[in-house]
Amino acid sequence: MSATHRPEFRVRYWVESPTPLLKVAEAIAGEQSSGTFLALAGETAELRERSRARVVAVEAKESIPHPSLPSARGSVSTATACQQGEIVIAFPVGNVGPNLPALLSTVAGNLFELGDVTGLRLLDLDLPEDLIRAFPRPQFGVAGTRRLAGVPEGPLVGTIIKPSIGLTPAQTAQLVDVLCTGGIDFLKDDELVADPPYAPFEARLREVMLVLHRHADRLGRMPMYAINISGTPDQMRCRHDQVVAAGGTCVMVNINWVGHSAVQDLRHHSQLPIHGHRNGWGLFARSPALGIEFEAYQKLWRLAGIDHLHVNGLRNKFWEPDDSVIRSARACLAPWGSAAPLMPVFSSGQTALQAADTHAALGCMDLMHLAGGGIIGHPGGVAAGVTSMRQAWQAAAAGISVEDYGRSHPELRAALQAFGGAA
Repeated sequence: MSATHRPEFRVRYWVESPTPLLKVAEAIAGEQSSGTFLALAGETAELRERSRARVVAVEAKESIPHPSLPSARGSVSTATACQQGEIVIAFPVGNVGPNLPALLSTVAGNLFELGDVTGLRLLDLDLPEDLIRAFPRPQFGVAGTRRLAGVPEGPLVGTIIKPSIGLTPAQTAQLVDVLCTGGIDFLKDDELVADPPYAPFEARLREVMLVLHRHADRLGRMPMYAINISGTPDQMRCRHDQVVAAGGTCVMVNINWVGHSAVQDLRHHSQLPIHGHRNGWGLFARSPALGIEFEAYQKLWRLAGIDHLHVNGLRNKFWEPDDSVIRSARACLAPWGSAAPLMPVFSSGQTALQAADTHAALGCMDLMHLAGGGIIGHPGGVAAGVTSMRQAWQAAAAGISVEDYGRSHPELRAALQAFGGAA
């Protein structure tokens, strides 16, 4: 089969090197497929035709006087000028098949270690539909999450159990009771809480579900609780089953640390939406010269089968700028073959003040808006905090400024005063 007709998938990278970019692209294509640093007798013409990756495009951009990343290669010094640009490489589908570790090893493996590469980011990947379908993909996504949460329109207003660490199961349940009384749609464990000695998973699940069932009877809907089930694959399957048996409607996983294969295993087993917490994201993305763009990151997790994915929030407490946050949310919601869109989760330093700008930038309300301090720390209490978030989104939908809307809505007005908005 000709390389131009064999099934392929394409990957786009930003790359920096003192070596001409075409040569670097060819080195990456060889290193990540059938080649190595020298010619091998076993790499026959037939094998190359079937298995070697090929360079599709090289676009040189700016040059810089110094390398962004160090290298022990003798040809690279701190005074070496480097070229930056983008490259596109096509990989044979037959090299990978429906295997996430193999796909990740191909698109994000030893190419990051190449000595002649002084900067590299995985920007995006484009897979044929047959390959996308071979993976689990989201089971619930936006529509299924709305159905289970009983929130057919508008954002899911939610919060994180705070304090993050230290609450006993009984104390957690007490806070959940207050939050549900206040009308919360969604609540989740902090990523730091999984199965600690002071709040064992089973005890926390039991105490919280008693509260949730009581409020479900009152509300006619079950507030969605993403309990953290992160652990070994066996532990996560077992904990998932306990959540199902208790009547829960969501599970949460620290995806970067349990890994793609463990999430994929859980997805095959799961009857519930999987809430993907991306803590540690900065490790993969914060350096502009190294890592992975969210567009590619979310696609890989879509393949594994999560349903929700954190994207940070506007004016957040972390490093990420607002345009990156919105770009990430749009990536989650963008169509991608048969892999259903993910529900983006806005969090980190959120209050009623960010609703209008979030709505204006995203252009829709298919999202979760989680506020810890913005709800629990509202001067009027938790119920007023939840109400202030809803009022802010009502104002955004109606095209009314929060300042004007706050004049006739005291909960929103108090949030603006408390969190830095209008007096």
